[in-house]
Amino acid sequence: MIFAYADPPYIGQARKHYGCVEVDHGALIARLVADYPDGWALSCSSPTLKFVLSLCPDDVRVGPWVKPFASYKPGVNPAFAWEPVIFRGGRPYEREQATVVDWVSANITLERGLAGAKPETFCAWIFRMLNLQAGDELHDLFYGTGAVTRAWESYQRQMRISDHPASPPEAR
Repeated sequence: MIFAYADPPYIGQARKHYGCVEVDHGALIARLVADYPDGWALSCSSPTLKFVLSLCPDDVRVGPWVKPFASYKPGVNPAFAWEPVIFRGGRPYEREQATVVDWVSANITLERGLAGAKPETFCAWIFRMLNLQAGDELHDLFYGTGAVTRAWESYQRQMRISDHPASPPEAR
C-alpha cells in the first residue's frame, strides 16, 4: 500500500520560516485525495485548522499532537502547545491489533536545522494511525530535515525484527 505524510509550511509561515512561497493547500489536498487513496496525514496549525478542513473530504479525522515542552513566544498567551493532524484512510485494523488512540503527546525537537522538524514519537503515531506495515510505501511530501523518512525506515526495521522468531522453526 502507498501512503503520504504532508507537513507543508503552515499557512502564513512559508516566507518567515523557510524563505519560500505559500503552499496551495487546495491543490495539496486534491493531490493527497487523488494520489493516495490508501491513506494520508496532513499537519497544520490550530489557527488555520478550520480553513484547511474546509478543503478536505468529509471523511477525514483530526488528531492532536500535544506538546508538553513547546516553544513559548513572548506576548503569545495562551501558548501554541498543540498541532492538529488531519488523517484520511489507512489500512483497516484487525481485531487482534491493539487500539490506537487519536492523539499523541511528544515534545518538540530542537536544533534540527529547520523549524518544525517532527520527533520520532510523533512519526510513529502517524504510522500507527494509518496502520502502516513493513513493505508499505510512505511518501514524505515535504522532506525538510528527513526526520519522517528516517523514522519510517527505523519503524519498518523494528516491525521486521518483531515479525521474526528468535530462532528458526527447525531449531525449536
